[in-house]
Amino acid sequence: MPKYKILLVDDDKFLLNMYAMKFQKEGLEIFTATDGAVALQRLQEGLSPDVILLDIILPTMDGLKFLEELRKKKLVPNAAVILLTNQSESTDIEEAKKLGIDGYIVKATTIPSEVLNEVMKVLKARKV
Repeated sequence: MPKYKILLVDDDKFLLNMYAMKFQKEGLEIFTATDGAVALQRLQEGLSPDVILLDIILPTMDGLKFLEELRKKKLVPNAAVILLTNQSESTDIEEAKKLGIDGYIVKATTIPSEVLNEVMKVLKARKV
């Protein structure tokens, strides 16, 4: 089985660590960033994840701005992007859909194993 790479972008360090452990246990390679600008820089430096899990509310550069830049610069065009956020405003969801996301998970109502299942479902659907 190929080793999938996940980039998790969230400013909550507790969540980053929890998801990192969960994904590593499943044999996935996890990279983290606490801000959209940091994540963008890592991608420009050559990080090529299969999936980007992205929060919307982030310091410096929020998730939607990060997504815009990602699309504009055509960085990792084959990576699936799943929003993992507590923002459940329909305007945020619509904006994200226009930017071509592959999934939208509301953190508050989802346990880590469900997030992992969603990521694996997206990976299998894309046959990355």
